[in-house]
Amino acid sequence: MSTTPRIGVTPTPEPPYDEEQPTSETAPPEIHGTLALDPHPLVWGPPGSIPDERKLRHLGQALAEVLAGRRPPETVADKLTARAYRELVQAGQMIRTSRPPFAGSVHVNEPRDGAVEMCMLVHCGDRNRVLAIRLERRGAQWLCTDFETA
Repeated sequence: MSTTPRIGVTPTPEPPYDEEQPTSETAPPEIHGTLALDPHPLVWGPPGSIPDERKLRHLGQALAEVLAGRRPPETVADKLTARAYRELVQAGQMIRTSRPPFAGSVHVNEPRDGAVEMCMLVHCGDRNRVLAIRLERRGAQWLCTDFETA
């Protein structure tokens, strides 16, 4: 003879105490455009570790939105080197589209230790674009050092 498990009533949660209120470190990231970027630097662990494809795709999506004029470049400044950021600001709107760009799957290549090159197809309505990004490890953080779109 089997016994059925007892189902109890779950008490309603109490609101958080003042010291448990969200802070700027635990608050959700600020959203600009269609994608919320993780405010933390791109860190993938020890040398030789495999990059997180989701973070790469989010970075590519954010750069595509900047190049389409749908996101301010300041939102990705901490993910780029100073030279790459200057080039991004100078490039202005390189992707002309009537709807928000959508980054497709990411293809990653590691030409040498400490460098990652990726490319992705960016869907822009009637016409698709290609976005290529090079990231290099600077300490424990990965930064975009160059980008190109066609």
